[in-house]
Amino acid sequence: MFAKRVKEIEPFRVVEVLDRAKALEAEGRDIIHLEAGEPDFTTAQPIIEAGQAALGRGETYYSQAAGIPELRQAISNHYKLDYGLSIAPERIMVTPGASGALLLIAGLLTNPGDGMLMADPGYPCNRHFLRLVEGEGQLVPVGPEDRYQLKASMAADHWKPNTIGVMVASPANPTGEILTREELSDLYDLCASKNGHLVVDEIYHGLTYGEGAPSILEITDQAFVINSFSKYFGMTGWRLGWLVAPEHAVAEMEKLAQNLFISMSTMGQHAALAAFEPETRKILDARREEFAARRDYLLPELRRLGFDIPNEPAGALYIYAGISKFSNDGQQFCMDMLENHGVAITPGVDFGHHRSQEYVRFAYTTSIDRLKEAVRRMEAVLC
Repeated sequence: MFAKRVKEIEPFRVVEVLDRAKALEAEGRDIIHLEAGEPDFTTAQPIIEAGQAALGRGETYYSQAAGIPELRQAISNHYKLDYGLSIAPERIMVTPGASGALLLIAGLLTNPGDGMLMADPGYPCNRHFLRLVEGEGQLVPVGPEDRYQLKASMAADHWKPNTIGVMVASPANPTGEILTREELSDLYDLCASKNGHLVVDEIYHGLTYGEGAPSILEITDQAFVINSFSKYFGMTGWRLGWLVAPEHAVAEMEKLAQNLFISMSTMGQHAALAAFEPETRKILDARREEFAARRDYLLPELRRLGFDIPNEPAGALYIYAGISKFSNDGQQFCMDMLENHGVAITPGVDFGHHRSQEYVRFAYTTSIDRLKEAVRRMEAVLC
C-alpha cells in the first residue's frame, strides 16, 4: 500500500504525450513536437566548453549545499546588470532545477493542512509539491479577462483560514502572461497584511517579447523567487536552478538542501558560470528573437484555423488556445492530433481544472518550417 499523497498527485500529462510521441517516432512516424516546454536549441557552446573544462580540471566533487560561491556571485551580478538590483549572494541558493527550489520552499513554509493560493490554469507541479508535504494548492479560476493571472483582489476573495500565501508565475506557464509591477506590488501588500508569503516563479524571465517582466525583487526583499537555467539559458538537461530568499530564511533552507540534495552537479555549476558571459548572452538573445518570430507566425495562424486566443502571450514559450469550435474534450483532441496527424500538443487538463477540457497548449519550441507543417496538417482536418 502506497501513501495516500501519491494517489492524489496527478500524472504530468505533457510527459505522457512526449513519451507517446517518441514511441510513434520509433515506429517511423514523423511527429511535430509542440508539447514540451523545452527549447529546441542545444546548450550554447560557451557553456558546453566551460563544462568540459570543469571536467578536465577534476571538478567532480560535492559542492556546498547552497551552490559554489562563484555561481552565487555570478547570479548576484546578473541581478545587478539586468535589473539594477543589489542582491547579496548569501540570499541566493543554487538548486537542482527550479523543481529543487519549489521543493525547498514547500518544505520550509508548509505545515500539514496549509494552503497556498495559485492560478488555475497554472504549472501543475506547484500544487503537487505542496501535496507532497501535506499541504494543498488552492486553485483560483482565472480567464482571459484576467490575462490568466491571479490578482490581489481575487486572492483576497479566496483567502481561507488555512491559507499561508500566494504563488504566482510571471511569465506564466501555460499562458505566457506577465504580471505588472503594480500587480506584483498589490499581491505583496496583500500577503504582508495577512502575515502570508509571496512566492514568484520567474523561470521565463529573459523570454519576453516586448517589455521585460518586472521582478518582485524590485519591490521587496521579503518574497521568495524561483528561477532556472533551463529556459532562457537553455540548460534543461543540466538540472540547475536557483532561488532568492529573504535573509532570515536562508539558513533553514540551506539545512533542508543539505538533507534533501547534498549538492547540485558541480561540473554543471561551473558550466553555468559561462551563461552570464557577454558572448553567451548574445547567443541567448538571438535565440529569444527566434522564439518571438515563431510566436508571431503561429499565433495568427492558430486564430485563422479557429482556435480561441483572445490575448497575445507576452512571454514564455506557449500559446494557450481554446478549442470549443472543434471539441469539448481536450484530451481526446490532443490524442487525435498525435495519433492520426502527427502533431503533439498538450491538453489543458495538465494545468488545472477551470474549463481545462476546453483548452490545449502549443509550445513553439521547434523551427518555423516545422510550425508551418503543423499548421498544414491541422488545417487539413480542422478546416
